[in-house]
Amino acid sequence: MVFKALPYSLRLVLFVSRLVLKLHQNNTTTLKRTLSNSHASKFKSQTPVSLAQDSDLSLKTLIFDVEGTLLRSSSVFPYFMLVAFEAGSLIRAFVLFSLYPLLCLVKEDVSLKIMVMVCFFGIKKENFRVGSSVLPKFFLEDVGMEGSDMLRRGRKKVGVSKLPQVMVECFLKDYLEIDYVFGRDLVVCGGYYVGLMNENKNILKRRINDVLEKDEDATVCFSNKWIKHDWIMCSKEVYVVTNGEKIAWQSLPREQYPKALIFHDGRLAFRPEPLHTLVMFMWFPFALVLAISRVIIALSLPYGALIPILEFTGLQLRLTNHKSVQKSGSDHDHKQHKGLLYVCNHRTLLDPLYLSFGLKKPFAAVTYSLSRMSEILSPIKTVRLTRNRDQDAKMMDKMLKQGDLVVCPEGTTCREPYLLRFSPLFAELSDRIVPVALDTHVSMFYGTTAGGLKCLDPFYFMMNPSPIYRVQLLEQVRGVSSNSRCGDANSTRFDVANYVQTEIGKTLEFECTSLTRKDKYLALAGNEGLVSTSKKR
Repeated sequence: MVFKALPYSLRLVLFVSRLVLKLHQNNTTTLKRTLSNSHASKFKSQTPVSLAQDSDLSLKTLIFDVEGTLLRSSSVFPYFMLVAFEAGSLIRAFVLFSLYPLLCLVKEDVSLKIMVMVCFFGIKKENFRVGSSVLPKFFLEDVGMEGSDMLRRGRKKVGVSKLPQVMVECFLKDYLEIDYVFGRDLVVCGGYYVGLMNENKNILKRRINDVLEKDEDATVCFSNKWIKHDWIMCSKEVYVVTNGEKIAWQSLPREQYPKALIFHDGRLAFRPEPLHTLVMFMWFPFALVLAISRVIIALSLPYGALIPILEFTGLQLRLTNHKSVQKSGSDHDHKQHKGLLYVCNHRTLLDPLYLSFGLKKPFAAVTYSLSRMSEILSPIKTVRLTRNRDQDAKMMDKMLKQGDLVVCPEGTTCREPYLLRFSPLFAELSDRIVPVALDTHVSMFYGTTAGGLKCLDPFYFMMNPSPIYRVQLLEQVRGVSSNSRCGDANSTRFDVANYVQTEIGKTLEFECTSLTRKDKYLALAGNEGLVSTSKKR
């Protein structure tokens, strides 16, 4: 009654005042709840990772920040430089390098968007293989042994990365056996990347929650920052890795890789940190001139003057000649009228040339795949194999009757310290087989490729400042007709091939495998990206 007796204007003021007061009370309550939740998630049981050493993680699901708790380096620039150089071109890589000062000035998220735009714009999705053929090697070399040991203890592993999914998925799943990988999705238009990332963070959060909801195990989170992540809220325990701890981590040794890295592709033989990349761009013009000069020297000068001049330009040849080869290297088998059969492991297309330069005499060489330009420029005779066993055997036997012959029974090159399966065809052709152990060292560019132009392989090798070729001639081995070195007069061609492979492996300290050329190209084509090793067939 009192309210109705008041003037209309005063009643309106009282009504509005009550409404504002009620809204204020509701907002205060909501704000208190929000701050409470935020505070709880931000400071949720975050403890130093060193305390996790004594924790039992065998029955728990581990969710971790890939860049923050697995990789030793805090910079992702080298990985984007690899994408720009290997999937793009030298020009694209130079553009990315030119933007590096800007990348250092802007925020981390903006820097990531710039690198994605430069590296992925216009790249065809179907042809992108860098994530499976190039990046795993460099990621594995950056993995911290302490971080890897911690993650192996979990029952299930979930990796969360700020990088595009196509860059990290193969490395984490195939080589580190991570169960689930969540990275950033790239926008695709007409089958091509447009250089943009999907900015809907709720999608990533939903995908992670879907995985965790299916898992009844306790979830443990590993991060490198004392901050809130969307996926930390799902974790019962949170461990933090500080930058100081990461600096003290050791690199994961090759023998401790969960899956062996045998095949990888790409031209860059170094980790493209900014300073190293600057050196490469400064060296590149000189490298082109130097490579052409080395090719001209190798094609025009006699053997006597060839080696010293090439040594002066930086090409190093280290030859170890077994005394049994020295005694009979220039003689022919009077019974079969055949030359020596040199059986080499395969490192680059230049293997027969360096053997010829080292022994200072010309050879004939058979190859499985050689570009037409390489055949024209080769200073020694080269003949292509047809992969028809009977036809190739007749052709090689004919060449042996004309002189010494070089063959690489692996059929393809392998960069890592492994030997692929040796094709046994050579064991039937001669009773005077000379195993040759070859190894190379390069500091800037690889001289082999599975997806690039084969004709450029020798040029890239010679563009290195000081490449090294090691050639070791081993004791002679007899073929299947009378193989005394294998300890069994009834040895088969497979026994001879395995014996030669084993001897070369022992000399080089390489691991023998049963992998073939087909396995290599399947791995580098992105179908599997994962190979296994075995000692023998």
